[in-house]
Amino acid sequence: MFGVGRPVVLGIESSCDETGAGLVRNGRLLGHAVASSMDEHARYGGVVPEIAARAHVHSFTPVVHRALDDAGLRMSDIGAIAVTTGPGLSGALQVGLAGAKGLAYALDVPLYGVHHLAGHVAADTLEHGPLPDPCMVLIVSGGHTSLLLVRDLARDPITHLGDTLDDAAGECFDKVARVFGLPYPGGPAIDRAARGGDAGAVTFPRPLTGPRDDPYAFSFSGLKTAAARWAERHAGAELPVADGSAALQEAIADVLTRKAVDACRTHGVDTLVVVGGVAANSRVRSLAEQRCAAAGITLRVPPLGLCTDNGAMIAAVGDLLVRAGAEPAPLDVSIDPSAPLDYAALHPVARGARAA
Repeated sequence: MFGVGRPVVLGIESSCDETGAGLVRNGRLLGHAVASSMDEHARYGGVVPEIAARAHVHSFTPVVHRALDDAGLRMSDIGAIAVTTGPGLSGALQVGLAGAKGLAYALDVPLYGVHHLAGHVAADTLEHGPLPDPCMVLIVSGGHTSLLLVRDLARDPITHLGDTLDDAAGECFDKVARVFGLPYPGGPAIDRAARGGDAGAVTFPRPLTGPRDDPYAFSFSGLKTAAARWAERHAGAELPVADGSAALQEAIADVLTRKAVDACRTHGVDTLVVVGGVAANSRVRSLAEQRCAAAGITLRVPPLGLCTDNGAMIAAVGDLLVRAGAEPAPLDVSIDPSAPLDYAALHPVARGARAA
């Protein structure tokens, strides 16, 4: 059923505030578990790196054991380990990598360094099977908004058609939610508030959608400012949060899906994959469905539980790398907190080793 000789891959994710572990074999998710320190950050209105790193230290071993229990496996069943080595919070990444190295050494299995965003792309394969070659991928999360042309995720370079120039879509949600008096994280809070609002009650701008703008670049800083100025104009009166949330959500979903569908048409790609935490937003999903259906484009979006950070997505990349015959990471593999997404495998090494 799994394929002869295919190892079980353990994936470890610790780039931000979720500690995730997942187990994948031959493209099939066997089990996974996630521990979040979100509640500890909520009172600060955002993730505090030191708190996140400490939470990873406490959660690492329990989460790995929960994932194994979920899969009905033992530690000795693990045949390879994949771990996020970037991008992300430096201290958080260090905890995950140290734990993964320790397990790989103790079990005498290969270790693979994985790019966090490639994990989000691979998450969709656990639900819908192999990615078409080529496919268009829209990554939307708290820190990233990118439009990518993807071929063989394990073997080929990833082509960036456009990235965010300033605030990412998820960052815009978080910052505007704070202005609106909504709790952190802002994306889910705005999504909930928007259900009772009228998206047409407020006119917010659609950044970088003019004829002279870069067709695939994103910018949400101006939209964030426009929402803040709108809120300021209601000083002394009750803020119509539901209408503002619906209008903001509509503006973000409009820009994201418009550019993604246009990119598919321009590049002759008939599959769009939308991944990342913001892919869980109800309006982003529904508008993407509408526009892809109208354009004859197949839309793929992972289940809600695989949109946010998790270890299963990292295991999925590791599984692809194993099946592609990729070289494991060197023993001195290190983290790269600002790593660009060029390949799914990410094998930075210590500076001293580079110099040597």
